[in-house]
Amino acid sequence: MKNKWLSFFSGKVQVEVKGKGIERLLNECTRNGIAIFAVKKKQDCVLLMIQLQDVHAFRRVIRKHECKASFTKRKGLPFLLLKSKLNLGFTAGFVIFFVILFLLSNMIWEIDIKGAKPETEHQMVKHLEEIGVKKGRLQFLMMTPEKIQKSLTNGIDNITWVGVELNGTALHMKVVEKNEPTKEKYVSPRHIVAKKKAVIKRMFVQKGQPMAFVNDHVDKGQLLVSGLIGNEDRKVASKAEIYGETWYKSEVTVPLETSFTLYTGKVRTKHKLSFGSWGVPFWGFGFNEEPLKHPKTEEEKHPFQFLGMKLPVSYVSEQTRESETSVRTYTKGEAVQAGIKMGRQDVEKRLNGSGEVESEKVLHQSVENGKVKLIILYQVIEDIVQTTPIVQGD
Repeated sequence: MKNKWLSFFSGKVQVEVKGKGIERLLNECTRNGIAIFAVKKKQDCVLLMIQLQDVHAFRRVIRKHECKASFTKRKGLPFLLLKSKLNLGFTAGFVIFFVILFLLSNMIWEIDIKGAKPETEHQMVKHLEEIGVKKGRLQFLMMTPEKIQKSLTNGIDNITWVGVELNGTALHMKVVEKNEPTKEKYVSPRHIVAKKKAVIKRMFVQKGQPMAFVNDHVDKGQLLVSGLIGNEDRKVASKAEIYGETWYKSEVTVPLETSFTLYTGKVRTKHKLSFGSWGVPFWGFGFNEEPLKHPKTEEEKHPFQFLGMKLPVSYVSEQTRESETSVRTYTKGEAVQAGIKMGRQDVEKRLNGSGEVESEKVLHQSVENGKVKLIILYQVIEDIVQTTPIVQGD
């Protein structure tokens, strides 16, 4: 019989058959859909197994034959449950013990943080408690390791990277902190030149001989601070903070109509047990609920564990959010302002923190095919310092 292990849940019975015409009996049982397996022939009888649900059908068939049958063994879950009624206290204790052991195997009993300073580790522990990650917490009621990692990285400033791994009942974390500014190392003699065309607006020279001044127009590569000092041409490593006014041109296109997706706020959470690719819902599955419009579904999967071993069963939390498509319409003036803002963000990204946008001017604007096209000139104050070593002959 295929899938014999399924017979454990339905129950099976061993039958001892004696008499004449046993072969005819077995053939008729097969024709009547009675599953027979584990057939063994002895000297004066035949032993076979049938499912518990086929016992009555087997009795009806055997009455037509010159055979006698006796039930010798009973196996399977129904008979175990029947025996458990006679030992209710033992059975209840075993079930309670199993449930407690299962819950303990799916709790967090250790949080190990490596690579972090004591102050950072304290911040991490405090942040973990705020998001519900602490010792004694059930794993399938917490965030997944990926979400814990993202929350820690975004929530603590002095962390560059953190790796989170769940191993049994222990949560292991490896931390890489942001590097502190290192002590200034020896720098060879050098000049400071302009890295681009600009008008100097702010200038503070710590070392070196100034060769340009505030409000001077300078070209790319022009000497700003010399590393040669005095008549003796003493060589030093020039050091200065020099900010100049520069210009950036940006071309931006803004559509007058833009469609985007918004969540309405309606959320439905469903819970189920997953056995491989097969899921069994147990909470949150309503039958009379109105369907959500344009649903977007996210799943969180938490594998169950038992005594440190991963079971082929997982708890799955499924969140479905209702979304809708909205159309945003700009007037020409609104599109121009949005384009200026977009261009400013692009320039700030190119500056990478080394300057700031002072003002902007729209050089050209046009409307084509439902889009506003802009050419914008941004006035920027940024660091224009670039160092170059002093070579022989300077």
